[in-house]
Amino acid sequence: MTTTTRVTLACALSAAALLTGVAAPAATAAPAGHHGHPGHSAREMPFTAAEVTAQDDGTYEVTWKAPGVRKVAVRANGRTVATGGSTGTVTVAGLPAADRQWFDLVPDRGERLRLADRLIALDGTVNFRDAGGYRTEDGQWVRMGAVYRTDSLDRLTDADLAKLKRLGISVDYDLRSASERAAAPDRVPTGARYVVADVIGDNSPVYTMPTTAAEAEQMMIDGEKAMVSGESAKAAYSTVFSGLVRDADGVLYHCTAGKDRTGWASAALLTALGVPRETVMKDYLASNEYRAEANAAALASMPAAQAAVYKPLLDVRAEYLNSGFAEVEDAYGSFARYEKKALGLDNREVRRLKADLLVG
Repeated sequence: MTTTTRVTLACALSAAALLTGVAAPAATAAPAGHHGHPGHSAREMPFTAAEVTAQDDGTYEVTWKAPGVRKVAVRANGRTVATGGSTGTVTVAGLPAADRQWFDLVPDRGERLRLADRLIALDGTVNFRDAGGYRTEDGQWVRMGAVYRTDSLDRLTDADLAKLKRLGISVDYDLRSASERAAAPDRVPTGARYVVADVIGDNSPVYTMPTTAAEAEQMMIDGEKAMVSGESAKAAYSTVFSGLVRDADGVLYHCTAGKDRTGWASAALLTALGVPRETVMKDYLASNEYRAEANAAALASMPAAQAAVYKPLLDVRAEYLNSGFAEVEDAYGSFARYEKKALGLDNREVRRLKADLLVG
């Protein structure tokens, strides 16, 4: 690499996926429906923490915390598969094959919580996951099975497309640039709408290709800021959020690596729904885990010195996302004003988004 090499912001933000070709292991997926939708119960949601994790051996680990509850029944496929107290960790085995395995955590008082493993593993993606399953600051939960985030869709197999159709994907928001879309066109499930929401646009800032890790980190920080205050970014994310307000079920948004432009979309959505910053950061940083194999393969193919420079482009890091939130404060004064001025959401629309996507 030389200091005279010029690259657009779009190229920098999609560097990870452009350098890798590793696909995820095969698995299945299916829609969750509206279980636990607001209005189904006026009872309190007692769970302060809960998660489902699929294990490599086909079992599932289900964990929860529900202070004040004496008993929690874990139900799957209409039957109780495990029980525990106010705090529990159970391993569930022997479930029949399913597109996606769902669990209902049923407390002896209060509203049940419906969860699945966050990852939707497909042959043609490495970072396709449910955007829900997180607790808000006021004790509600972002329902799963409604909104999804992912990396590029050009490598989807026919089997993947069939799974996504069963999952109920109804609209695909493509956050990528024109050159990325031309080089790797999306494969979309039959019946789903395809919507371009180009975050970078035709007037992408041009940078000198970094020659040090520090320069690469700064490029990513600058890119995150542009996703907050850039004109194309505001238009793109407004398109996504206006669609979410109209109908949040079966929504999918993605870029190339599913970590930067997609990461900010999810960070903005979860923040608008009232999820605490610590949890938002956890979701953002999870791309490092899901992309670990692909990123390691990309770096292993480079000379060590070059890999050291490229690694910050492949990572997601707390300082990247924090720079986005700092830009919100600098440019708009508050996240509420960012919602209104950049995302085009008024108070009524934010309330509607919460009513549709929060349970408990």
